[in-house]
Amino acid sequence: MRILIIRHGDPDYERDSLTEKGWKEAELLSQRLSKLEVAQFYVSSLGRARDTASLTLRKMGRTAIECEWLREFWPRIKRPDMVGKRDTLAWDWLPEDWTAEENYFRRDGWLDTDIMRQGGVGEAYEEVIRNFDALLAGHGYVREGNLYRVERANQDTIVFFCHFGLECVLLSRLMNTSPMILWHHLCAAPSSVTTVYTEERRPGKAAFRVSAFGDVSHLYAGGEEPSFSARFCETYDSADERHD
Repeated sequence: MRILIIRHGDPDYERDSLTEKGWKEAELLSQRLSKLEVAQFYVSSLGRARDTASLTLRKMGRTAIECEWLREFWPRIKRPDMVGKRDTLAWDWLPEDWTAEENYFRRDGWLDTDIMRQGGVGEAYEEVIRNFDALLAGHGYVREGNLYRVERANQDTIVFFCHFGLECVLLSRLMNTSPMILWHHLCAAPSSVTTVYTEERRPGKAAFRVSAFGDVSHLYAGGEEPSFSARFCETYDSADERHD
């Protein structure tokens, strides 16, 4: 089986939709995806993901299953450098803070800190992976320990239109790792495509392997530069790039 995880196009967060650039990205993405044979589409309930999916679905005459659990990963925390200020997303940390806590590198330890417990991050994470596991089981791959029992081997393609933070949660489940590492060391540009395949090296036992992360070749093919959204300034004196 092949899974495509797609981040929404360049976002207009105020309207929960897409910017003009985001709509261009979604159109180029639709030209790419509409050439594929897709068994099932799944989409976040948030507008920016649904808008991104809409052009592909219209071209293909298809519909998507809308899933609340594919919304952006929302739990909020009290970030160490922002004491007394507003809470922030659980995955928005300064590198010098999260890397100082060894637990955040550990698959079984990243939730075991006061900050994560107080933010209810574990409960939110468990809800997502529980629904994800159930969906994969419906497609023939049942979670057992760190691998998947193959009940119905297939070469189907399923597509998720969702969000960067949520994408890393899904990948952390498939890769058996802490999402903190993925949140802070990977960056998926708007409309990017991450491709994950099953590998069944012995009958009935499958693992998932990423063959491409954050691919934006459809943008380059259409002469469109990727958006800077989701990145921070390359150097601190880059005044025209995103700072905190």
